[in-house]
Amino acid sequence: MEINIKKMFKPRQYQTEIALHAYNILQKYKIVMLAMSVRTGKSHTALITAQKYWAKKILFLSKKKALSSIKEDSKHYDFDIVIQNYEWIHKIEDNDFDLVIFDEVHGKIAWFPKPSKSYKYLKKRFNHLPAILLSWTPLIESASKAYPIFSISKHWPFKEYSNFYSFFRQYWIPKQIKTSFGFANSYDNVKYDKLMKDIEHLIITLDQKQAGFTTEITEHVLKVKMKDWTYDLIKRLTKDRVIEWTDDDIIADTGVKLQICLHQMYSWTLKLESWKAITIDPTKANFVRDYFKGKKIAIMYCFIQERKLLLETFWDTITDDLEEFNTTDKNFLWQIVSTREWVSLREAEALVFFNIPFSWTSFVQGRDRMSYLWRERNDVYFICAEDWMEEEILKVVRKKQNFTNKIFTKMI
Repeated sequence: MEINIKKMFKPRQYQTEIALHAYNILQKYKIVMLAMSVRTGKSHTALITAQKYWAKKILFLSKKKALSSIKEDSKHYDFDIVIQNYEWIHKIEDNDFDLVIFDEVHGKIAWFPKPSKSYKYLKKRFNHLPAILLSWTPLIESASKAYPIFSISKHWPFKEYSNFYSFFRQYWIPKQIKTSFGFANSYDNVKYDKLMKDIEHLIITLDQKQAGFTTEITEHVLKVKMKDWTYDLIKRLTKDRVIEWTDDDIIADTGVKLQICLHQMYSWTLKLESWKAITIDPTKANFVRDYFKGKKIAIMYCFIQERKLLLETFWDTITDDLEEFNTTDKNFLWQIVSTREWVSLREAEALVFFNIPFSWTSFVQGRDRMSYLWRERNDVYFICAEDWMEEEILKVVRKKQNFTNKIFTKMI
């Protein structure tokens, strides 16, 4: 089937092939998932599928920071499209859509065991539409997310289950976790193989290797020695769980709070008990500035105060505007959770993790941001304080695991 794609845009062969496959699934089941790796062009593939489906008006839902990129992609296609972020779905006035595309469903659609208000709203208004679901890591944290992800549509494959709990009973591997209220069922442990047999006919997967990417990712760990008094502060907090700080306090009276405090302190920032954020040691930011002088880099940070520290350190040589980064010699500053799923860093000579995220999803999606089809090598740098925490986090996420408080507790 030929489709009209405007403005000289030429899809990659695998995008055309996947779109045809997805069109056939949509025709039969009215729902399809494209589980495609980062930088392989999920949005374009979904839009090609929509045009093959002869959709005249499309609703495309995504994250706020991805909207401009999706709008640019959509200019190549011959249909009407409404593009909106999940937080502003109430501003969508139209209801006469032929198709809906749900982007990054693992983060914005997935829930368990109880649905969010925004999910209920989406389901009420748009569940009747044929749906394309997009995500590279839809079930990475738990296969239980298959239920909420697919149940956003009335065309979903689990219609015989009235709610999450009835679904869960069919796939559950019995497991309990200890909570402050006693023991409770763990809802993230299901029979993956059995579940996949029931939904694999709706899912098309593509990794970077299958797409023809030959990029080699070279990881570098750079260790930085903090000031002695910073190490002393960390030792005191770990031992006493509280430190008086001028007219404020640092309190880490639970394991989770201590974990978060140390995660911040090893990047030399900290949020006090009053929620005021401070910089306790600028050494790490100064190291990054000096080590990469003369290179065009992208720096990934975790906490807001880290952004402030890096802006103060780099001054006018850094930006958080992607267009400015792509068209000037400025470095790029980006927050991993908010931008891990859309930004392309192909103009960067190196990617720098100023801090290491606890989430494997954030780690792997962030690490792959420089990859594109014809790039041969990515240099990724992890900036770790000497003696402890960031290297331990890195070891865990490299194993495709999340760094949890249970792991942290064994370290201290």
